[in-house]
Amino acid sequence: MEYNNILVEKNQAIAVVTINRPTKLNALNKETIAELHTVFSTLNNDKGTRVIIITGSGEKSFVAGADISEFASFKPEQGAELARKGQETLFDFIENMSKPVIAAVNGFALGGGLELAMATHFRVASDNAKMGLPEVTLGLIPGYGGTQRLAQLIGKGKAMELIMTAQMIDAATALQLGLVNYVVSQAELIDFAIGLAEKIVKNSPNAIKEAIACINAGFKEGVNGFEVEIKRFGDCFQTADFIEGTTAFLEKRKPVF
Repeated sequence: MEYNNILVEKNQAIAVVTINRPTKLNALNKETIAELHTVFSTLNNDKGTRVIIITGSGEKSFVAGADISEFASFKPEQGAELARKGQETLFDFIENMSKPVIAAVNGFALGGGLELAMATHFRVASDNAKMGLPEVTLGLIPGYGGTQRLAQLIGKGKAMELIMTAQMIDAATALQLGLVNYVVSQAELIDFAIGLAEKIVKNSPNAIKEAIACINAGFKEGVNGFEVEIKRFGDCFQTADFIEGTTAFLEKRKPVF
């Protein structure tokens, strides 16, 4: 399937999804969000895909933000619906996928771009990356989960500071804050992310799915993450992956998942 704003490249079990709007610095508009949902939904249901990497085309930008021209004249109800639909269609959808998603952040990740990166399961950045949530300069707040996920990742106080000052931080600062897991050169970025994906592919896809669900549960209001872990730990015992993993261990060989 071909898309107007998205490129998808599959290499065995690893898919690389590239947002391809370089003349707009890969800004997110409604069409791109809808296409991303379709791509991620398709890959999540594809048994041959085990890990997904998302990045932006070109060397300047991962995603420079949302397409402001689409909502500059919105009323409050339209703004709320924009945020709700965006969160449900893409950002929450990615966070709760059963397959791991790695963000390879090249260049600017601002506003909706940083929110997209934060919705993935973890992030790798190029050394020229710049990140921030500048929405308050427009009289807005982050609307795609940014106020929640930034605080979860780097702590309440620092999230308050970055959002209220609209400060843009570099990759080294993002690494120090725990916003990204690694910083590498621009030339190494995709290969480095693929290397991480290859390590993940060696492990049980079912166990990884369950781990994602358990970790996410700990951040959901009214959900006891420990109880979710107990239940899903037990569920693992009835799977083919458990049989293969334990058999391989006892036979002193590498498991084949």
